[in-house]
Amino acid sequence: MLGVKSASISGDTGVLHVLETESDLDWILSSGPHPPYMVIMETAFFNRSVMMRMKNSSRVAGVAVIVSKTGLADNFSPHTTCPNQNTGVYSASYGSDLANCNVTMWNPLGNGLSYEDFAFPVFALKDENQTQVIRKCYQDHNLRVNGSAPQYPLCAMQLFSHMHAATDTVTCMRRTDLQNRFSINPEVLCDPLSDFNVWTSTRPLNNSAKGHAANESVVIAATRLDGRSFFWEQAPSAEGTVSGIVTLLATIQALSPVTQEAPPPRNIFFSFFQGEAFDYIGSSKMVYDMERNDFVIDLNNVHSMLEIGQVGLRRGRSLWMHSDPVSRQNKSVDTEVSEEERKLSLFSHALSLDQPSVSQPLPPSSFQRFLRVRGIPGLVLADHNTSFNNRYYESLYDDAENLNVTYPPDLSPDEQLVYETDAAKSLAEVATLVARSLYIQAGGEKKNLNNITADPKIWFLHQHVSDCVRLLWFLGSGPPQFYIGLGPRIHGPVHSVTRFVQYILANLTGTVTNLTESQCQNPSEVNTENKDLFSYFWVSGPASVNNTGEPFCRSASVRLSKAVSPAFELLEYGSPNYSIIPQSRWKSIRARIFPMLTLGVGVAVLLLSLLVTYFISSKAELLFSSARETPATTY
Repeated sequence: MLGVKSASISGDTGVLHVLETESDLDWILSSGPHPPYMVIMETAFFNRSVMMRMKNSSRVAGVAVIVSKTGLADNFSPHTTCPNQNTGVYSASYGSDLANCNVTMWNPLGNGLSYEDFAFPVFALKDENQTQVIRKCYQDHNLRVNGSAPQYPLCAMQLFSHMHAATDTVTCMRRTDLQNRFSINPEVLCDPLSDFNVWTSTRPLNNSAKGHAANESVVIAATRLDGRSFFWEQAPSAEGTVSGIVTLLATIQALSPVTQEAPPPRNIFFSFFQGEAFDYIGSSKMVYDMERNDFVIDLNNVHSMLEIGQVGLRRGRSLWMHSDPVSRQNKSVDTEVSEEERKLSLFSHALSLDQPSVSQPLPPSSFQRFLRVRGIPGLVLADHNTSFNNRYYESLYDDAENLNVTYPPDLSPDEQLVYETDAAKSLAEVATLVARSLYIQAGGEKKNLNNITADPKIWFLHQHVSDCVRLLWFLGSGPPQFYIGLGPRIHGPVHSVTRFVQYILANLTGTVTNLTESQCQNPSEVNTENKDLFSYFWVSGPASVNNTGEPFCRSASVRLSKAVSPAFELLEYGSPNYSIIPQSRWKSIRARIFPMLTLGVGVAVLLLSLLVTYFISSKAELLFSSARETPATTY
């Protein structure tokens, strides 16, 4: 079990204390006379050393972290130093000398906090008004004067975060299964993390035909769709996830017109994998389905693969091509990988493209899940040679500021949409490189390459504002969050980011039809349409028929496929081969502050309440009896 939770179903209560100095920490953990304490800490103190001291103390009832950039450390990554090390390709039977990051420590700044089990709740405070109320309560009642202890009444805080999950995945899922089978009103304890992968292809694939696709050779271009942090649904994942999503979307935008006019011999298959931060959930599921002939293609259809990793923090102009040294021991695989590297290098004029100088494993990547089954030629493109450039990997501080996305202060929001930031230009360069190399890898003709260029502007916002205004409601207020969640139970039928990418892809690759709304929702009733090859979307925007602005139907070969760990389908809850991380259920997550009185006052209030109760009970007949009605009473 990992994460944070209330020790009791009624929540955890403690005397409020703001942690601002080392002396405050000593007061909380040893000398303070009013334990347990509810600790309010500044960002500077939210680190492994402080949190582990609190974990090992019985004097801490809970923690609330004030989220701000003030006092932010130069680095903070609550993930491990070797992400997803147990579910990648490297093991005792495959590249044993490369397993467990023995050669390259990808995330040396990782402190592993996300994998600790805290017996008390840990909340994030992002609302400045709420923070000020808490501070005022602390300063009015709990502030030490000349080092002396504060007097009652004290300001106390109660955090509610009771989790239903029990001990470990095997136990929790077994108890949940028993509830589902034998209880009329089952009390579910935990659920598998789940959502959907998003995929499309330059040539439509028959979604109703499963298994090997005849006469299809596919080049896969992939990236991840999710991220995580220590706090639930506080995962902006700018460098860790968004840089890859934006780059692949820009790649598809650059390729789409050319592949329609001059389609290459091989099909290019674009995939956005969901749940990769939790032991490769999405890619594991897709590979599993391919093995069982339950997907539109199988592994025999895969020619090669190119994955876009973290590409937003390039040092200078450097970009690195990572490959698997174990599979390259096969001559045919090595030849194909070398050819893929050569094709990428052909278009790196604006970039410095290189390979690691020493034999090292692949960085954490979805490609590893394919290699577990077959030696597929492939590369992972990243902005780092060895360890990550990302100082805030899988933390709530991996945001736009971490990617250096800045605008001149005098720009309006509308002007920001068309302003070309340095980050956008950088990702567009990478997208152009990827798009051209994919086209050549798929067998396209070199004469068409000059027509393949990614737009550095966030083109789908400033050219299709109406479309996106109607899409952005999926994301809610604030920046989008990339935590996978529980699919239907948390996010509705599909995660908001998943749906957003799906609609953007439909807008990029689809075509406008003249179907009515009812026909769009039931295209199988129209002889000219093919629901097996295309999905249909009823949308609004400037691309409507005759530019009327009215809602219209768009068809596109964009699909969703289930992203859930095969371990939960196989009922192998202790599987060493797949992700086995579920999420606990809970009743509510909330907090409150209130004055805490002395024990004497509490006893006095109790005695007084008992006395009042006795008095009311003894006089109940007099107090609550109604006057006797006379026979003359009428209604």
